[in-house]
Amino acid sequence: MLLEAFLDYLRYERNASAKTVEAYRDDLKAFESFFQGLDSEISWENLDTDVAREWVVTMMEHGNKASSVQRRLSALRSMYRFLLRRGYVQRDPVHHLTAPKKERVLPVFVREEEMNRLLDEPRMFEDNFDGRRDHLIIAMFYETGLRVSELVGLNLEDVNLTARTLKVTGKGNKQRIVPFGEELLHLINIYIGERSLLERKDEQAFFVVRKGERLKADRVRRMVKAKLGLVTMQQKRSPHVLRHTFATTMLNHQADLQSVKELLGHARLATTEVYTHTTFEELKKEYHKAHPRA
Repeated sequence: MLLEAFLDYLRYERNASAKTVEAYRDDLKAFESFFQGLDSEISWENLDTDVAREWVVTMMEHGNKASSVQRRLSALRSMYRFLLRRGYVQRDPVHHLTAPKKERVLPVFVREEEMNRLLDEPRMFEDNFDGRRDHLIIAMFYETGLRVSELVGLNLEDVNLTARTLKVTGKGNKQRIVPFGEELLHLINIYIGERSLLERKDEQAFFVVRKGERLKADRVRRMVKAKLGLVTMQQKRSPHVLRHTFATTMLNHQADLQSVKELLGHARLATTEVYTHTTFEELKKEYHKAHPRA
């Protein structure tokens, strides 16, 4: 009865989607089955914090990820806030319950020597318009840290060859200026020359396909996955991996963290700090590999 009252509240008062309501139902039903299995006398009205804590411990012991446990505990908290406000219960047994810390997932990146192989060996890209465009795209991801949406959204007017800068429109339509170097300038000039020979082309879009239309993000993702597969065996091979690679490479070469934050277009420094953990992990690997007593 109480569970259905909460689900109705989500459905009719909060206008939650059917998918969201079903997710809450699944998580809360799992908890209901757990406490009923402990003792048939336990109910939503009388269970205490120890029962909820035991559920959290049991989930962790059964190999559930901390993020999954957090989600289920969040559903339980939401339900008890509702029950308390409506007077169905007299106290909230999960208010002070601490959720397990979410696992830190370090960004995946491609090693410098692998990127050098991909960008420097002639056989990696076809000797035609698509090949030269794709070569530029890989180099631009690696040298500027753009998101795929930012890259395909570039217009001709956003690429300043004299100042060697890109005007990038990021999340929330926030714009930033990203510099680039001599090597990327060389590849851009080659591509622009090839682009000018196309019979028809989008007059605004910087990156286009051979038919002249703006290049789509999905096509870029497929290309990046295929090209990275030539130099690395790792599972994740995406434009975002190249964004991680840019940030990690910059920090490995003593770039200032605040500068990397600005180049990536992060709103908060904490978002960028995850890359310092990546570089430290690499440092530990090198230490253990090199030191005779490590």
